[in-house]
Amino acid sequence: MTMLAVFRSRAQALDAISRLGGAGVPAQAVSTPKEAGYGCGLSVRYDARFQARVAVLMRQRAYSSFAGYLRSCGASFVRV
Repeated sequence: MTMLAVFRSRAQALDAISRLGGAGVPAQAVSTPKEAGYGCGLSVRYDARFQARVAVLMRQRAYSSFAGYLRSCGASFVRV
């Protein structure tokens, strides 16, 4: 299952991708879907099986532009 970590800052999203890669989490940058309600932000896409590692990293870094998580639900995403 696909998860998204939603950011309002491109720089912080790209930093998160770099740090996730260093922690062994394959991640990539994607446009934030409109369901998130954050305009044209950037999100980090990763597999849900890595959620625990991602959550730890997000707490450690305390990104000021981190807006939350979305989970794929068919052809759209829902907030979790």
